[in-house]
Amino acid sequence: MDLNIVDLSRLQFAITALYHFLFVPLTIGLSILMAIMETVYVMTGRDIWRQMTKFWGVLFGINFVLGVATGIVMEFQFGMNWSYYSHYVGDIFGAPLAIEGLMAFFLEATFVGLFFFGWEKLSRIGHLAATWAVAIGSNFSALWILIANGWMQNPVGSVFNPQTMRMEVDDFFAVVFNPVAQAKFVHTVSAGYVVASIFVLGVSAWYLLQGRHLALAKRSMTVAASFGLASSLSVVVLGDESGYLSTEHQKMKLAAIEAMWKTEPAPAAFTVIGFPDQAARETHYAVHVPWVMGLIGTRSLTTEIPGIEELVENAEERIRQGIVAFDALQSIREVGNTADIPDDVAKAFEETGHDLGYALLLKPYLDDPREATDEQIAQAAWDTVPNVPTLFWSFRIMVGLGFFFIVLTATFFYLSARHQLDRYPWLLKVAVFAIPLPWIAAECGWIVAEVGRQPWIIEGVLPTAAAVSDLGATTVLMTIVGFAAIYTVLFVIEMTLMLAAIRKGPDAEPSSEARIAPPSLLPAE
Repeated sequence: MDLNIVDLSRLQFAITALYHFLFVPLTIGLSILMAIMETVYVMTGRDIWRQMTKFWGVLFGINFVLGVATGIVMEFQFGMNWSYYSHYVGDIFGAPLAIEGLMAFFLEATFVGLFFFGWEKLSRIGHLAATWAVAIGSNFSALWILIANGWMQNPVGSVFNPQTMRMEVDDFFAVVFNPVAQAKFVHTVSAGYVVASIFVLGVSAWYLLQGRHLALAKRSMTVAASFGLASSLSVVVLGDESGYLSTEHQKMKLAAIEAMWKTEPAPAAFTVIGFPDQAARETHYAVHVPWVMGLIGTRSLTTEIPGIEELVENAEERIRQGIVAFDALQSIREVGNTADIPDDVAKAFEETGHDLGYALLLKPYLDDPREATDEQIAQAAWDTVPNVPTLFWSFRIMVGLGFFFIVLTATFFYLSARHQLDRYPWLLKVAVFAIPLPWIAAECGWIVAEVGRQPWIIEGVLPTAAAVSDLGATTVLMTIVGFAAIYTVLFVIEMTLMLAAIRKGPDAEPSSEARIAPPSLLPAE
């Protein structure tokens, strides 16, 4: 398989995924903020909270439509650009995606219509229920997508069937409750809450600077600061949990994030800054903080975190074991009938089958892994090292921005409690200019998760180079150009619509004290 096809297919999926992920976090976070605001409206009867819900709902709706449009394309790519991947793991990977579509997305898409068109047709309690259904559906969509993605990072609850040459589910609940998937879910949705909180905070700060819609802006900032502070703190805690799980399931990713070329005595130091040199296999001008990485990665002072060189040596041994499994698999396929498989062949595959994927790392170098030379095996072992500088810097940008969001939301939370949100114009300007920063952090997190898994499309099971469709490079390149152009147009359209809605503001400017009767006394509107 031409490696150019692999690189181009990865680039195409990366472009579509990065564009899609511009819309997803804001959808997830705004849905919860809308539900909170409408809950306050139903509890207090103050019309200002209804106006807030409707205004932020317009921005949610624009973003929701673009998220759906870009997400559908991604699912088609699995069959088009990654056909062998779909064949190899479709029995497992397809189930969470199907549940997401049938349960979460339909729930969200059904009730989003009631949210927009049901204000005058549903009771306040009924409309609130629809709004919470939209929020729950948005978060459930993320859950099932991340269960699928988490399985790619930690393929539990499945076995390889040598007769069908496919991975098959043997424990669906292990797939659903995969600890990596659950940690990714809570971490990702918390990041989405931060994105929405900073967005609401920044837009509201702009209104205060403009002297417009003050009642809506101050209340929105109060909600966003409170929700954003809690979410920012949870992102740090849950990110720490993801790092701990990487120590168990993705050691190479953790070592690459730290640019840890050699195994250090426990507890390992944390590299605050440095300049990783993958060619020289060292990190120049590194600044270390003792013990921190050991505590984060192992929760102990005595457990070592293996370095890249040690992990490469382990990979080389697993490649050799994988070659034994590959040889046994060829014998099994030649026999055909399970009952006729020799005992020694069956035993060899049982003992080494878990390393079969490592033998497939040799496929870019030769068709039959059994013919590999020691040099090719060593080269394939070093292929298990992802792009270290990319991971190193993406992780540090993400973490640095995460702590900035804690400081920003905590500051506005304090000012909100003292009713001084508009006291410091320069802080309001900081909030406005901070609007794009959560997206940068979220995209960096996606890069850490996905680039850090390379060269695997399924960790330890199927290399990325073995998963692509047999397409021409020209075909893939044309689709990359087409997708980039179309998605750029869609992004410009969304930005135009969002900015127009923000400039316009809410439909009405109600009195902050305007009240209506309690919900128990009202008939359906």
